[in-house]
Amino acid sequence: MSQFKNITIEKEANIYFEGKVSSRTLLFADGTRKTLGIMQPGEYEFATSVKEEMEIVSGKLEYKLQGENWKTIEGSGVFYVPANETFQVKANTVVDYCCSYINE
Repeated sequence: MSQFKNITIEKEANIYFEGKVSSRTLLFADGTRKTLGIMQPGEYEFATSVKEEMEIVSGKLEYKLQGENWKTIEGSGVFYVPANETFQVKANTVVDYCCSYINE
């Protein structure tokens, strides 16, 4: 899906790591929440509270989930992060992403 319809966008940006990662929150009528963001090149660690679907729209990203080896997405791809875990990423280029929060 290349575009979303009938959404509310939160005006204030989510800014992390001294501005090197930023996103905007999208709210859907059915209660779904997503963020659209950009990561500048660098290494980052994130924590989840619910399961997340990380869709890489463009760029080159390495990621490491707990107990797993590093994996790479170049161009586009998807990975899932379980709830209540941390994960590491290395953005090798500017990375455009969409994060979907999955309440199970």
